[in-house]
Amino acid sequence: MGKVEKARVVRIHEHGGPERMRLEEIEVPPPAPNEVRIRQKAVGLNFIDIYCRTGLYAHPLPHGLGFEASGVVEAAGAEVRHVRAGDRVAYGQSPIGAYADLRNVPADRVVRIPDGVGFDQAAALMLKGLTVQYLFRQTYRLQGNETILFHAAAGGVGLIACQWARSLGVRLIGTASTPEKAALARRHGAWEVIDSSREDIVARVKELTGGRKVPVVYDGVGKSTWEISLDCLQPRGLMVSFGNASGPVEGVNLGILAAKGSLFVTRPTLATHVATAQAMQAAADELFDLVAAGKLNIVIGQRFSLADAAQAHEALNARGTTGATILTLD
Repeated sequence: MGKVEKARVVRIHEHGGPERMRLEEIEVPPPAPNEVRIRQKAVGLNFIDIYCRTGLYAHPLPHGLGFEASGVVEAAGAEVRHVRAGDRVAYGQSPIGAYADLRNVPADRVVRIPDGVGFDQAAALMLKGLTVQYLFRQTYRLQGNETILFHAAAGGVGLIACQWARSLGVRLIGTASTPEKAALARRHGAWEVIDSSREDIVARVKELTGGRKVPVVYDGVGKSTWEISLDCLQPRGLMVSFGNASGPVEGVNLGILAAKGSLFVTRPTLATHVATAQAMQAAADELFDLVAAGKLNIVIGQRFSLADAAQAHEALNARGTTGATILTLD
């Protein structure tokens, strides 16, 4: 039957700033038939965690935070076949509550970590890497030789996107908010990077493409780059709005899409693209294959303890981070 275990978790009881986050001890029951219990080694942080903390993405309170982590399976439910106790595993699309040292997770969200990929890498890789997988391979399937625009190219998702684009033979034009971040994105495979603090993004995109602009823009910034992104698109181009780092895009007038060239817009989510265990495994396999081939290096810019999760949120929200940020649990 298994037994109830104690876990340290970070939870919020009301929405607000990082000060609302509390480190608490809770009981974790034995895993259900379709769950696995994971002793976690590292937890990945993402902007969506901030949206959940502030209430932009609301969940019933109180609740934990976080959607991705890595660790070792301690116990598997009776119906679980693809992983077992002792396996090194990771997940990137779990129910909310990954900021914990022990938890139960639906087994269909969990994939094995192959040899050669560490716990820190896996925790930093899953949600961000799966995001790039669905953006580049499912939402707008890049074939190679395209020129694209990707905002926030020095962030955790952005640095993976830079490397993945290079491996596909795609010219990625990135944006970054400082010269240092621009240089980081270039080192990771961006073809060109526009410093948004001192350059006109639309003018530079036109210059870099000989006036043709780009067939697709990947925009995780949101409100502050919405119009800019539309102005960088070719007629009948696709605007992929996949995040809200500067706030949500609201009050959209669809007539703008007509005026700017019969543009397409999509607001995709990872959950839709890895809705089944098979889709999750296929996406993860493509991701891990790139790591194994040396084409994808996961940059972990910051590490915090579970007790310092609020400080991690402050750094993430202040744009004071580069690459991925993780909580370590050893």
